[in-house]
Amino acid sequence: METILVVEDKESMAAMLKETLEAEGYKVIPARDAAKGIKYLKNGKIDLVLTDLKLPDKNGIDVLKASKEENHLTPVIVMTAFGSVEAAVSAMKEGAFDFITKPFDTDHLIILIKRALETQRLVTENILLKEEVSSRFGLPGIIGKSRNIVDVAQIVQKVAATKTTVLILGESGTGKELFARAIHNLSSRKHYPFVPINCAAIPKALLESELFGHEKGSFTGADARKLGKFQLADKGTIFLDEIGDMDLSIQAKLLRAIEEGEIERVGAITSITLDVRIVAASNKDLEKAVEEKKFREDLFYRLNVFPVRVPPLRERKGDIPLLVEYFINKYCNEMKTPVKNVSKEALDILMGYHWKGNVRELGNTIERAVILCDGEVITPDHFILSKEVVSGPVTAFSSTEGTLESVAKEALRTAETKRISSALHETRGNKSKAAEILQVSYKTLLTKIKEYGIES
Repeated sequence: METILVVEDKESMAAMLKETLEAEGYKVIPARDAAKGIKYLKNGKIDLVLTDLKLPDKNGIDVLKASKEENHLTPVIVMTAFGSVEAAVSAMKEGAFDFITKPFDTDHLIILIKRALETQRLVTENILLKEEVSSRFGLPGIIGKSRNIVDVAQIVQKVAATKTTVLILGESGTGKELFARAIHNLSSRKHYPFVPINCAAIPKALLESELFGHEKGSFTGADARKLGKFQLADKGTIFLDEIGDMDLSIQAKLLRAIEEGEIERVGAITSITLDVRIVAASNKDLEKAVEEKKFREDLFYRLNVFPVRVPPLRERKGDIPLLVEYFINKYCNEMKTPVKNVSKEALDILMGYHWKGNVRELGNTIERAVILCDGEVITPDHFILSKEVVSGPVTAFSSTEGTLESVAKEALRTAETKRISSALHETRGNKSKAAEILQVSYKTLLTKIKEYGIES
């Protein structure tokens, strides 16, 4: 359960926010002024801060700064009254995740909170490189030493210093936003806002307003002028995540913003000139989407000026032991349990797993294992994995001696042993179910188990 600190001096508003957020499953800590809010930040674990800009003692900016001092990854959402837009922009420049103008729709607030918490989780958990890469290339908090990931780090370092538009491609869970932030932090724009927006998480009808803003009265519910993410990112970087899910009609307006360097708010009659660097990301095959007329070809070539491919975890399995160690330490520390080790058998399974969810899935697996493990060593029994497990590390058999026939037999024995062991683990020793998974008869499976000396 995530904990949200709500700093709001008006009793009715504070009560409404507490009731709304608790109904969504969050734990709410209310504070009626900035001093109490800052005290809570120092004394407890806060996952998100929701603060009013105007408070009786200090202001929301003071709460924001205090939050960043305690934990710079904690997202802060600032609530402002109409007419305080300039102050809200200042809050964004100080590191606020976003702001919301009163009066607001609670559903919109919930969406904003969920997006902020998900962004925090991705930045925290999808760490892909090792600290040695961080010190070498200036990419903070990065774990990994494989050739693939070092190559990406070198590319990111080179392109960061330019104004070039970057397209980051990679599967879900590989940490594309982490690289986008690295590009921003290594650039001359690092002192200006980094503004992320997930194009897949926002309904089509709202995405244009989120990107470009809107004027008061431009549509039903537009009670005040709203600044879009592009304007908030002026002189900084905007990160367009999952851009492959963007509707074609909005793609046309995005293309104009890239080509002309200006935007129009919804309902506006004049354009606004901006200086924004664009970093986009997608887990889809955009070239295929262009062929299928689902993505504009001209926009694709505008975005694909400098493509960066983040490798999936299965292509950098040498980093798995480092990541496992990192996640064990992380979750043991969070749960205040003694640091655990991982058995060789358990690590072999992790090395042989396909990892469709990449680093995010690995982190979740280790978190569950830490919870289930009562002892000091994590074993295969503490894993909850899907049935799509590969046969094990490709280095499990590497004989170069003997005839081809003898080498082939030994390789087959090694592969079958690992696959049968994996199937028995999946079924917790149920040989009938394991035989079904392996698509062999029960008798054949028993023969193999006896022949290979496999412990069930």
